[in-house]
Amino acid sequence: MTETKKNTEALLQVENLQKYFPIRKGIIVQKHVGDVKAVDGVSFDIRRGETLGMVGESGCGKSTIGRTILRLLEPTGGKVIFEGKVINGFSGEEMRKMRSQMQMIFQDPYASLNPRMRVGDIIGEPILIHGVSNRAEREKRVRKLLDVVGLSPYHGARYPHEFSGGQRQRIGIARALSVSPKLIVCDEPVSALDVSIQAQVINLLEDLQKEFDLTYLFIAHDLAVVKHISSRVVVMYLGKMVELSTSDELYRNPLHPYTTALLSAIPLPDPTVKKDRILLKGDVPSPVNPPSGCRFHTRCPKAQGICKQEDPEFKDIGNGHYVACHLVK
Repeated sequence: MTETKKNTEALLQVENLQKYFPIRKGIIVQKHVGDVKAVDGVSFDIRRGETLGMVGESGCGKSTIGRTILRLLEPTGGKVIFEGKVINGFSGEEMRKMRSQMQMIFQDPYASLNPRMRVGDIIGEPILIHGVSNRAEREKRVRKLLDVVGLSPYHGARYPHEFSGGQRQRIGIARALSVSPKLIVCDEPVSALDVSIQAQVINLLEDLQKEFDLTYLFIAHDLAVVKHISSRVVVMYLGKMVELSTSDELYRNPLHPYTTALLSAIPLPDPTVKKDRILLKGDVPSPVNPPSGCRFHTRCPKAQGICKQEDPEFKDIGNGHYVACHLVK
């Protein structure tokens, strides 16, 4: 796959990233019989201060990419380069220090917070791990962070079960901000929230980005949310990138048939306006044994013979618009 052009201001570069999960059979002697190819050769960069959106159906590898970048999952192959440093080979101690620069907001605000810890301790724990041993100073920073995300200082004495879903996600955001990171991986941070609360959290993320000069990898399946917050958008399908462009260009001129189908599913606010919905046939193939050639050809309404035989090149068709499709010249 052709890699995206390198940007001298790129904060993060991902080169040919792979993450395979082994399949084993046997009780006493386990035999390696195959792999789940969750991420299979992905390359992109994220520039300082931008939000790179990442969209695709469930199981396409979005969350795995986010976790592998932070080495919560170890990559099978490829490189992750942060501020010019290849972090793949970092030791545990080196990676612990690096994580002060790279944080994550998790998808489920109910499961990502320890129910036995007070909110102040949840937010303050990363501060303690990364070197602030003075309790008074930690508590001062926790109070400030609670205020930054729209909560009150007295909330620090409460437990997670005393908060709503939106408030819990704000706590998760405060925890991610506690060590002053440069990059935050937002793993579907609003998918578990009501629509009205989603808007509040998205607006909060945008305000925090401006205030703290943050860089986001924003993973989601809601294309309307991604359009609102993202500078550029990556479209994933079955472990591979199929399209990458600026947000405006992608939504105005989608080139890959899969992207077009995804965009056709966005509901319109006016019920009187009719929209042609593209319904894809069949199920997403198994990542254990993906189709030959273009992985989308089994569901593509425009598939031709070459699509079944050759894996399309991920190429720049102009102005930083990349697509992997034999039908796009």
